[in-house]
Amino acid sequence: MEHVIIGVDPHKLSATVEVVDGHEQLLGSGRFTTDRAGYAAMRSYAKKWPERVWAVEGSNGAGRPLAQRLLEDGEHVVDVPTKLAARVRLFDTGHNRKTDAHDAHAVAAVAVRTKTLRVLQLDGELEALRMLTDRREALTRRRVQTVDRLQALLAELLPGQAKRDITTGQAKAMLASVRPRDIAGKTRRRIAAEELAELVAVEAKIKKSTAELKAIVLARGSRLMDLHGVGPVVAARVLADVGDVSRFADRNRFASWTGTAPLDASSGEQNRHRLSRAGNRRMNHMIHIAAISQIRLDTDGRAYYQRKRAEGKKPLEAIRCLKRRISDAIYRQLLDDARRAAIDDVGTGPGGHCRASQESSAVDLPLHIDTSDQPLPGPAEKTLRPTD
Repeated sequence: MEHVIIGVDPHKLSATVEVVDGHEQLLGSGRFTTDRAGYAAMRSYAKKWPERVWAVEGSNGAGRPLAQRLLEDGEHVVDVPTKLAARVRLFDTGHNRKTDAHDAHAVAAVAVRTKTLRVLQLDGELEALRMLTDRREALTRRRVQTVDRLQALLAELLPGQAKRDITTGQAKAMLASVRPRDIAGKTRRRIAAEELAELVAVEAKIKKSTAELKAIVLARGSRLMDLHGVGPVVAARVLADVGDVSRFADRNRFASWTGTAPLDASSGEQNRHRLSRAGNRRMNHMIHIAAISQIRLDTDGRAYYQRKRAEGKKPLEAIRCLKRRISDAIYRQLLDDARRAAIDDVGTGPGGHCRASQESSAVDLPLHIDTSDQPLPGPAEKTLRPTD
């Protein structure tokens, strides 16, 4: 039976597919809606090729809903990074206009030519972790907005007494101390009380969400929280975004993906590196949180930061060096967790969780190493190891 690739260019309301064989010969194509009827029609159309593989572009982004539906129905699905599909479109013949049909063709071509694409696996626990992490981040943004509105109202009710980092208890005390008599003041106080009630509710939801994340992280057997500065939120985001750690060949590839590998900016006899803006920015932010936490506490990371400052590096440069060390430590811990899980459970793959695939590659960035992926000079193997 002929083995075919079904390239999918997904959107919220529609999906364009192109079916090709192993020689990239066109066998079929179509555009389907993503509602129940359209999805059923797409699967019915694909049944004429029993030996099929679905190649979905951006299965961690816009293509995630469709990829999950296909996995739940027992289909074989691989992830095609958006950047790889864009490269195929760039070097393809023709007018090079970006259309859904051309996008589907590029996705199918990538799947035919690339043998190391990440094979998606159905993991409900990991999907729940990802949703809870996104939910908590949304609650955090909502809390910041609520605090800003509340502080603005309190500054008008109590001029000169506003606090920079206000707590709900302080806000309650400040509201209790003022009793305006005019209509504007009464309205302002009532709105401030409503904002305070919303702040209390949001903080309760954040606390509950954090507890859920911690429970899931521990249930997956991860020891990321043993690292200084890595709490439930950081650990959950790492697990949700990394998924199968075996898709990274080494710590340098992982650092390139997290955006902590410096870019080579050498010129002539001048040898220097600069900040990289590439990579997964959410992961970079999580590592930044861990770095700041370590600097504030008496940790090995703080001692390392102080050594870099003593060597003449500026604060931001020293933080970037520390972030690279933390990235290496996270990578080592993920590998340790994966090995331990593989020993504990025969049905576990190298990714450290059940049903993990042994075929993998990067999701957000293609794993082609260059000078920007190189480590900083002299990384110590035991840096940032948890103390016993």
